[in-house]
Amino acid sequence: MVGSLTIVLAILMVIICHGPESQAASAQKRVVISHSGMNARYIHLWVAQEKGFFAKYGMDTDVIFVRSGPIQVASVASGDVHIGYAPGVTVLTAVAEGAKLKILATFHNRITHDLVGRPGMKSLQDLRGKKFGLQSIGGSLWMSAMLGLEKFGLDPHRDSINLLIIGDQTVLAQALETGIIDAAPLDPVFSRRLKEKGFPILAELFAHNIPTMGNSIMGTQGYLEQNPEVAENVLRGSIEGLAFSLSPANKSIVLKTLMKRLKVTDPSTAEQGYADFVKTVDRRPYPSLDGLRNIQRLMKPRNPKLETVKPENIVDDRILRKLDESGFIDRLYSSYGVEP
Repeated sequence: MVGSLTIVLAILMVIICHGPESQAASAQKRVVISHSGMNARYIHLWVAQEKGFFAKYGMDTDVIFVRSGPIQVASVASGDVHIGYAPGVTVLTAVAEGAKLKILATFHNRITHDLVGRPGMKSLQDLRGKKFGLQSIGGSLWMSAMLGLEKFGLDPHRDSINLLIIGDQTVLAQALETGIIDAAPLDPVFSRRLKEKGFPILAELFAHNIPTMGNSIMGTQGYLEQNPEVAENVLRGSIEGLAFSLSPANKSIVLKTLMKRLKVTDPSTAEQGYADFVKTVDRRPYPSLDGLRNIQRLMKPRNPKLETVKPENIVDDRILRKLDESGFIDRLYSSYGVEP
């Protein structure tokens, strides 16, 4: 009788331990992650999703593309999206308008664009009185261009540099080739092709270490405070995606992901994008306060509300620092054969 009772109790314990509440406790956290760019800088995010690194750290994720940075930030602020990969300029502008956002990590903290001119131009000084193409005023490409011109002592107003809104980088490259504009800021994947056709690269801005804040992980203060495990596990998955992507042993896999995501069929295009990513991504993605201050300084004349924003109140790198100091990042890079 005692033996039978013991068996019954054991069965009941199994049922209880595997009941709905226990299953819910072990269920993965549902998280929607968005990005507003479609270029090689997001390789590590796509790899983290496709290789199951977010799932490895307990999250059931959807990674979605939102075409506009402001729409992306609005979707995060409303709660429709939980975590966003967004440029610092977009986050800073939203905070100035009242959004309570925090930046956890930034994978690109300096300008990576090239300033490309038309054939015959010798230096950036030749830009005086010329037509300079841009995608928009106030966006990340504009930010790179303005900081680049400033670095070389040029001012669009003083030096009569005519800023023209032309379109995205594909359109800007075409406008250069057809003579509609005289110069433009472009990613190396575009500038490299133009250089082969005789268009001079007037400045490779990455080499000048100009601080900015590009591809950043961010969320609302309320969501991150209520879900600190999500913040930590998104960082874990993203950094493992980065380590995997940087590993030479995984290059062929990463290139396939890049070609699929960008919908390109030319392997050389993917190779160039991958090479630029490896060269420019920050292995330890601490957000650059100097970069955010640069953005604030340039944007204040266009948006006086930015005067009241304190960049140090937007950045929260405590979780990243915890992972770094625990040895998590070093162990990941070591396991993938990558120099930290």
